[in-house]
Amino acid sequence: MTQPQTPELPDVVESSDDGDRPSITEVNGTVAKFEMAYSPNVADRFAFGPPMSQRWPSLLFLGFALFIAALVFVAYHGSSNTSLYRWVVEGDRGRVMGSGPLAFVICFAALGTVIRAALRGVVVTADAVEARYLIAGIPKVKRWRWAQIDRVLISDTEVMFELWNGSYERLPPVRDPKKMGDLLAGIATARGRQVTRLSAGAEH
Repeated sequence: MTQPQTPELPDVVESSDDGDRPSITEVNGTVAKFEMAYSPNVADRFAFGPPMSQRWPSLLFLGFALFIAALVFVAYHGSSNTSLYRWVVEGDRGRVMGSGPLAFVICFAALGTVIRAALRGVVVTADAVEARYLIAGIPKVKRWRWAQIDRVLISDTEVMFELWNGSYERLPPVRDPKKMGDLLAGIATARGRQVTRLSAGAEH
């Protein structure tokens, strides 16, 4: 018995004639469902961070940095008869940079990596949706007001916008895609925007 595959958003449909370009709904068999309308307060702000798969590398680096710092601390505050003391403390006498400053630099770099990795995700407000990407290590932000969004396309793991000019924008992956999709669907419905959910049995 085969396991059903998780539906994913299709790629943007290309056509030589932009005026007659078929919609994603028509080509991929997506199905629109009735959604519960939701109108958040102006001050409400919903942040969805990146999935753990995107944060593990930075967290592992931080763990390694803390391990190095712990070794240096033990070496400087432990017994002078250990090989660790001789390798770290006595070895520092002939090094350009001591183990203490080096451990501090590594920890500082690791902390910066963790913070930078956490900058990715999506922020939803009553007026707009903000997508935060990390491209080649550089943070990048895209923001769309609800007036620019004509339709919200939702699968179990992804969300895509169809904008007023006919272009499509895929939101970055987040830790809780279902919760984000339901929130966007509710706000879009309250604002009279079309919501399309990808059917589990849709043909690609």
